[in-house]
Amino acid sequence: MTPIVDRRTNREHAYIRFHGAIDGAAAALFAGGVAARTRGKVLWCIARPDLFAPALAQAGLKPDRVIYVEAGDDKTILACMEEGIRHGGLGAVVGEVARLTMTASRRLQLAAEEARTIGIALRRWRRQTEAADFGQPTAAMTRWRVSVLPSTPLPVPGVGRHRWLVELIRARAGESADFELEACDGTGRLAVPADLAHRSGAAEGRRRGAAG
Repeated sequence: MTPIVDRRTNREHAYIRFHGAIDGAAAALFAGGVAARTRGKVLWCIARPDLFAPALAQAGLKPDRVIYVEAGDDKTILACMEEGIRHGGLGAVVGEVARLTMTASRRLQLAAEEARTIGIALRRWRRQTEAADFGQPTAAMTRWRVSVLPSTPLPVPGVGRHRWLVELIRARAGESADFELEACDGTGRLAVPADLAHRSGAAEGRRRGAAG
C-alpha cells in the first residue's frame, strides 16, 4: 500500500506560507503515526534536515527506529524510497517530495505490493509553483490530506490534544470521507474527540463526493 499524504493548502497567498508549514507538520506526524504502528525500522527520506525527531517520538515513532536518508532532489528521494520498499525488511518507508508523477507513483505502488511494505509519499514544497501537479491522479491505493483544527478544549488554561481534519480524498474502489480526529498519541493511534464520539455517524466521517 502506498498512501499519498498531502498537506492542505489555502488559496489565499498571504496565508499559505504560515499555515502550510503547520499543516505540513501535521501531515508528517500523521505519517509518523502510521509508521509507528508497523514492526521494524522505518526509512525516512528527506530533502532537508528539518524533521523534528522529538515530535515524531510523541506520535509513537521512537528515534531508534528511524533511519534518515538525506537526498538532494525528488528524483533521488524516489529512488531511495523504491530501493527501501523493495528491500522488504523495513516496517515502512516515508519520502518527502514536492512532485509525484504517475510513473513514479506506479513504480512505488508496484514495489509496495511485491514487498508488502507500506510506502508513504509525503507531499511537501517550498514554493507554490512546485505544487503544479497537486490534485493530479496517482497510482496510490489511497490519498489523504491533513490540516489542523483548534485543539481539544481543557477545563483549565492550557493547550489540549491536537486535533486534525483528516480527509480521505481518494481510495481505490472506495468513497471519500472527512474525519475530525485527535492527533496521534504515544503509540501512533488517533482518536475521535469526546465531543464528537456520540454524534451520529461521527466515527465514519462526513461523506462527500469523490475528489478530483
